[in-house]
Amino acid sequence: METEAKKTIAQMFSGNCKFIAGVTSIDILPDTSVAEVAFAGRSNVGKSTLLNAITSQANLARTSHTPGRTQQLNFFDVGGEVLRLVDLPGYGYAKASKKDIKAWNSLIRQYLKGRPNLRQVFILIDSRHGAKDVDIEVMKLLDEVAVAYQIILTKIDKVKKQELKKCVENMKYMLKKHPAAFPEPHCCSSHKKYGIDELRYKLYELAKK
Repeated sequence: METEAKKTIAQMFSGNCKFIAGVTSIDILPDTSVAEVAFAGRSNVGKSTLLNAITSQANLARTSHTPGRTQQLNFFDVGGEVLRLVDLPGYGYAKASKKDIKAWNSLIRQYLKGRPNLRQVFILIDSRHGAKDVDIEVMKLLDEVAVAYQIILTKIDKVKKQELKKCVENMKYMLKKHPAAFPEPHCCSSHKKYGIDELRYKLYELAKK
């Protein structure tokens, strides 16, 4: 990585990030002048914790041991309008009301289908459990609307090397069936900071597009 790129990345993610909007309706989204990267995943997969790790801010995104706490599209400014990170509502939360689940899923779908400044989506999947049906539904939607996405396998510090290797191999095989997907998953651990620097570089590259 070039020195200038390292310097820019350090500036982007050294506490220079802030919450700018929480949106519950597609009608009140922020303007489309800034590139956006969205993070999706099942409830309690670790989205908020990952966003906090990426931005070096322990409390930027709210974390909770209670699944389903993110009930809106949360927008975060990175580096002074260089990039926006979007935390999508966690999907697949069985204990939420059917009405709430329908509303959250509708909001996610509308955003993914109609956001011209959306550069890429990262779908977080717990490395201990692999992809579930609800993950595959989101992947199929992104295939349909031709939005590029990559799988992030989270919590890799909680699985044995051999188990992680098998999970990665299974994921790579599955991704061959999805035209909008990157062919390989990205592995990370928010707590151990594995894969965080590489993810920051990916975001830096997406911000330049």
